[in-house]
Amino acid sequence: MYFTHADAVWEAHPGLRAAVIAVDGVLGITATRAYQDKLLPRIEERLAAGGESAMPEISAWREAFSAMGLKPTQYRCASEALLRRYRKERSLPAFHPLVDYLNTVSMAFAVPVAVFDCDRVAEGITVRPAEGTEEYTTFQGESEHPAPGEVVFTDAAGYAHSRRWTFRQSARSVVGPHTERVLIVAEALHPSAEADLTALQQEITTVLGECRVRVGATKLVRPTERRLEFFSPSASEESPSEERP
Repeated sequence: MYFTHADAVWEAHPGLRAAVIAVDGVLGITATRAYQDKLLPRIEERLAAGGESAMPEISAWREAFSAMGLKPTQYRCASEALLRRYRKERSLPAFHPLVDYLNTVSMAFAVPVAVFDCDRVAEGITVRPAEGTEEYTTFQGESEHPAPGEVVFTDAAGYAHSRRWTFRQSARSVVGPHTERVLIVAEALHPSAEADLTALQQEITTVLGECRVRVGATKLVRPTERRLEFFSPSASEESPSEERP
């Protein structure tokens, strides 16, 4: 499998950096609550310092969304949405030990973190402007087609695994009780993105190793290193059980 950004994304956002981590053995993950709790003081400190829009990590995403013609107050990157919800409720709903931990990491670093079930992705993921034919599945089970030019995570079968870049993931590749292999992607645009993502990647790989899952290939994606190859093809990838209509 692979992960990469299209040239058009790099041309529009040269400051982009991404931490990409391939993980196997998710079915054996142990409890992550203690690791989430360790990050809470950092989140509280971040929230006490000011509003989300003033955080450089989120301000950079707001600028990017505006440049793409999206209203930042209507479409918020995932980390901003999580922080805003946590500020109001001081809690988040529990979904899955891995997802819950990564949501906490996203808030602690104020960086969007996506995680995809690799067995629900065809061949790999390219972050690119949509052509308008891609199929996105909402969490209500409905199908949508991103508008041409909208930045999406898409696979070789034409499925969109996100909408509006870091705004919302697809239900198609969401992590669930039967997920075994995942790809974790954290993206940032702010000036210290490379250093911050290096620290974020170290946080995740250390904790997941302690939680008894296997961390495989990793990469800090930058303009000179744009692609990660990971996981050998499995039979299910070579002969997918579901075909596009």
